Formats: sequence, C-alpha cells, structure tokens
Amino acid sequence: MIKDLILKNRSYRRFHEDVVLERETLRELVDLARCSASGSNRQPLKYLLSCTPESNAKVFSTLAWAGALMTWPGPPQGERPSAYIIILGDRAISDSFGVDHGIAAQSIMLGAVDRGLGGCIISSIERDELQKSLDIPERYEILLVLALGKPKEEVVLEELELGGDVRYWRDAESVHHVPKRRLDDIIIG
Repeated sequence: MIKDLILKNRSYRRFHEDVVLERETLRELVDLARCSASGSNRQPLKYLLSCTPESNAKVFSTLAWAGALMTWPGPPQGERPSAYIIILGDRAISDSFGVDHGIAAQSIMLGAVDRGLGGCIISSIERDELQKSLDIPERYEILLVLALGKPKEEVVLEELELGGDVRYWRDAESVHHVPKRRLDDIIIG
C-alpha cells in the first residue's frame, strides 16, 4: 500500500556504506522518475548517477546534511551514502523546471524504499563546486541531490502539538525523531 511506502520514506542521513548500489539500480530508480508527471510534458530533467567511491566523495564534500542538528557535520566515513542521483534541469529544454524535480525525487525515493533502501533529498548544495568537480556542463542547473543507501538509523515520527517545535532531533540512542503536525491541524476547511 502506498501509505506504507510513504511512512517508511524518511530522510535517512546514516547508511551502511559497505552495501553497494549498482548503477543498474540507479537507472531503474531514474526510470520511475522518467515515467512520472512533468509540467506541460516538457521533461526537462536529466540525471547524473554516482556510485563509485571517487565520485561519491566529490558529491559528499559539497553537501550540508542536517540544518536542525547544528553541531552534526554529517555522516562519518562508513555511514555515508553508497550512491547519489543528481537531478539536473536542462536549460536547452526549459528555463523553468516548476515542481518536476520534486515529483521526480519523490518517485525515486519511493522506489528506493520499495527496494529496502532509503535516502535523503538534499537541496543545500555547494552547486558551483559540484558543477566543477563533476564537470557538469553549464547548460545543466543542479536542482537536487538524492543521497541513497541502506539505512543505518531509525527514524520515527512524533505527533506535534499545536504550536510545538517542528525541528527534528536525535535522542541519546541516536534515534532520529521527526515531529509532524496533526491532520486536523493542517486541514482548514
């Protein structure tokens, strides 16, 4: 059921780095995005796949990992993603990408969860540095980076009381807690 996939689809930031993701798995995930909706059916997105230690290190160094965990520098060696999918907007097709990259990212993440994987959608990227280090042509705009792998952490949802703090946090056992507003608090009519 789709709700089960959505509930399992959390933002994972720690992975079993030794669990290798093959390029073919990444291609299958991108194929889900390819089949997803696109504004005016322009299909302006392109994808750069990274699943080698060398290219993964280049991607990792350009990412910010958890804004609410101010003192956490990101996953240590051994807990980093096994792969990345970089979602690019092709300016030769369109100057505007609307919400296509959000739709594509969600499709890829749900496909990853269905395969027993997990990930994190990251938009806090040192784009110029990533563009240079991976030799991405200027015609492509870096929109999102999807970090992927076998999750090594537990993420739980917490019901948020009206007016409560939405910032996620980790407890003493490193369980990641994510407050979510109640359904009745978000439906206004």
